[in-house]
Amino acid sequence: MSPRKPTKGRETGPSQRQLRAGELIRHALVEVLREEEIADPSLAGASLTVTEVRMSPDLKHAICFVELLGAGVTGAKTTDAIGALNHAAKFLRGRLGRHIELKFTPDLKFIHDESFNSAAYMDRLFSNPKVQADLKDED
Repeated sequence: MSPRKPTKGRETGPSQRQLRAGELIRHALVEVLREEEIADPSLAGASLTVTEVRMSPDLKHAICFVELLGAGVTGAKTTDAIGALNHAAKFLRGRLGRHIELKFTPDLKFIHDESFNSAAYMDRLFSNPKVQADLKDED
């Protein structure tokens, strides 16, 4: 019997193994992206950050959350860059295999990280004068 058997009505999070492998992949992927030049015009001059990598339980699939940095980054540019990364995923997977020591090099899928947008939205909400007045009233 598995020690990580999910209980009814309660979801379990990722295992320690998945978290460790995700961080290993994230660090190695950053190195690969820094070293390799991907010949795609939508990635030319783009500054990327890999914010998180979530691994499947069997460690064969990785979802990589990516954010484009810099001024003037639009939604269309982000969508193009994510598409370019997904197009180059097999190439990146091949390079990644040389940087990690796992039994299998996972398949990569790139997704835009929406957490930065959520944080900016929350920051705008908290800086709203009406919200500031409500916060001062609670003190």
